[in-house]
Amino acid sequence: MPRWLPRAMVLALALVACFQLATWGFHQLISLLLNVLIAFFLALAVEPAVSWMAARGMRRGLATGLVFLSILVAAAGFFALLGSMLAGQIATMVEEFPQYLDSVISWMNSTLHSHLSRVEVQNNLLRSDWLQKYVQDSANNVLAVSATVLGSLFNLLTVALFSFYFAADGPRLRRALCSVLPPRRQEEVLRAWEIAVAKTGGYLYSRGLMALISGLAHYVLLELMGVPYAPALGMWVGLVSQFIPTIGTYLAGALPILIAFTVDPWHALWVFGFVVIYQQFENYLLQPRITAKTVDIHPAVAFGSVVAGTALMGAVGALIAIPATATLQAFLGAYVKRYAVPDDLRVHGKTRRRRAADLLSRVRHAAEREEARTGGKDAAGQDAAVEQDAAAERGTPDAG
Repeated sequence: MPRWLPRAMVLALALVACFQLATWGFHQLISLLLNVLIAFFLALAVEPAVSWMAARGMRRGLATGLVFLSILVAAAGFFALLGSMLAGQIATMVEEFPQYLDSVISWMNSTLHSHLSRVEVQNNLLRSDWLQKYVQDSANNVLAVSATVLGSLFNLLTVALFSFYFAADGPRLRRALCSVLPPRRQEEVLRAWEIAVAKTGGYLYSRGLMALISGLAHYVLLELMGVPYAPALGMWVGLVSQFIPTIGTYLAGALPILIAFTVDPWHALWVFGFVVIYQQFENYLLQPRITAKTVDIHPAVAFGSVVAGTALMGAVGALIAIPATATLQAFLGAYVKRYAVPDDLRVHGKTRRRRAADLLSRVRHAAEREEARTGGKDAAGQDAAVEQDAAAERGTPDAG
């Protein structure tokens, strides 16, 4: 047996063990890594506001705390309004449940010629096996639900803590990362960081402004129509429609349409029409003006990036897909060299063909005029040369 074979086998086993250990560690830390990634993009989003307040004399830590406090207050207000709306709807459904049950029973008795009563239906429902099993399973899953809620709160606190430190110590973090790189690489890293900050912050602020406009518009409509919970519904439509691309408006509009239907079916139709019209207004007039200087992504690219991010990282990928795509697009636009492309007549149609034919005709006419002018000068020169030769021939015998 060769001497190198045992060493090679030991080295191969060591490499396999290291690979297995790294894979196990990655799977154990994947939740933490996702939280850090979310915190990084959140810090990039709030860094322009923090830097703006820090440039005016405020301490960076205090500025970061104020920004996060405003975000916390806005989120708490949104969930409070949404929770009050849901609680009111549930209370209304519980109060009107006997009436709904009486109407269903009367319809069944008249249609199926049965003799049901509300008391009989309630007793059968309360004594049913599936209801008892559902209550028992819910009681057994209380600990699992509690663990899930506590885990979600822990992840939220982890994201908030990391994003606070990333935003508060942004310059120090960039300096620490660039200190291990050569000067040329430092410029590239700082440029990429600035692009990421500008695009992520621009995406957040432009979406926030459009969410405010959309929420106010839908709130005014719902308030004028007398639909209950108009503030909560307006805020719901604004946030969901802007932070879920392409189909977010229609998903957000489903809830106010349903609430309006409980008031009057015609109200639901009017709300549906307003949602469709506002989507067109936003796509063709509002969004191009707001995102022209911040984040300009084609809707198909935005939707594809969200689908890809969801497939890769679930809800986290859907959350950071558009800022990451905007950053990548801006980075490629800054470093990728572009060249001029001639016009494609198949794209521009007959107008381009007509313009090209007119241009070619003008060039041809100019060439013909230049050729005629040049040809006349040559003929005049030839006549003068002939006359000079004839005079010379006549003067030769006299000279002799």
